[in-house]
Parts: sequence; structure tokens; C-alpha cells
Amino acid sequence: MVTFFFATLGSLFSVVNPFGAIPIYLTLTSEMTPADRSNTALKTSIWFALILVTFFLGGSAILNFFGITLNALQIAGGVIIVNSGFGLLNSKFQERRMDDDMQTEAEEMDDVSFTPMAMPMLSGPGSISLLIGLFAAQSEWVSRGLIIGVILTMAGLIYGTLRLAPVLDRLLGRTGLAALSRIMGFLVMSIGIQMLMAGVVDLVKSLL
Repeated sequence: MVTFFFATLGSLFSVVNPFGAIPIYLTLTSEMTPADRSNTALKTSIWFALILVTFFLGGSAILNFFGITLNALQIAGGVIIVNSGFGLLNSKFQERRMDDDMQTEAEEMDDVSFTPMAMPMLSGPGSISLLIGLFAAQSEWVSRGLIIGVILTMAGLIYGTLRLAPVLDRLLGRTGLAALSRIMGFLVMSIGIQMLMAGVVDLVKSLL
């Protein structure tokens, strides 16, 4: 169980990549007081947990409602995650999750915790598809409970990362953060390819 917990946490951490959200977070909160910035980090982590737990528990119902098979989800999710990993390898995390229009709109908002920080910066299609696939793969509620624990742990890590964002930005700089994103990109692409292959293999088996 411990191995499963940390393996799942590693996969989710790689796909979410909170380090990649630091530059845009600092930009959007540049005019806030330290107390307001801390409050934004807390609300972002709470929204992140609520969004992913909701999709994790309700994902199967959503798939059934739209008539989407798990194989199709794995293939589509794998493609999205691979594309996201490719963007990280090229240090284009911010551009791929937030375009110029979104950033301009976000800079005019009083509260950026839900959008764009929690969604789509941190909880996007890649992490949602990964969790829905895990829900379908784990039939026992003990394992599903552990995955919910992973989500909550990830929310705590996001809160800590955002609270330390100014320090991390000074220590690592944009070059260091870009290097971390490239490492994450390799891991994310591996996760996406694995998910894509699992979907294709299961689809072929079902057809045969």
C-alpha cells in the first residue's frame, strides 16, 4: 500500500508539476500583500483538491453518461499527457496552459485561486484523465481511499510550493525552474505513453 501511495503521488506530482505554476503565480499575485498571497495559495490548494476529488469520484458516471469507454479515455488522456510533457521539455508550460488572453483576464481578477490557478494551471485534462483511469482500475475502496489521500497530499504540496514561490524563484531562478520542468516533462511523457499503450492494448484485446 505504501508503494502504491508513493507511486501514485509521483505520477500525479509529475503531471500537475506545481513548479511550473510558480512564474504565473508570482505574476498574478505581484501586487498582493504577503497575507493575501498566502490566502490565495491556501484557496488554490483547496480548490485543487475539490476539483480532482470530484472528478475522481464522479468520473465513471461522466463516462457512462456520455458513452465514453475507459479505453477511449486512456488513449485520449495519454495523448494529452504526452503533449503536455512535450511542452515541458521545451519549457512551454505556461504557454500551453494559459494563453495571452487568459493571462490578461486573470490579471484583472480579484481572486485567481479557482481560475486560472486551480483550473486549468494545476488541475487540467491530464490529471483528471489520469485519476479517472485510476478509479476504474482500482475496484477496491481501500485503494481508492489511498488515491484520495494522494490528492489531499498533493494539495498540501501545492500549498507549500506556492507559499515558498518567492523563495524558490530567487533560489532557482527562471533557468532552474525551466530545468525542473524539463525533467518533469520526461516523466510526464513516460506516464502519457504508458497510459496510451494501456488503452491501445486493452482496446485490441476487446476487439479480439
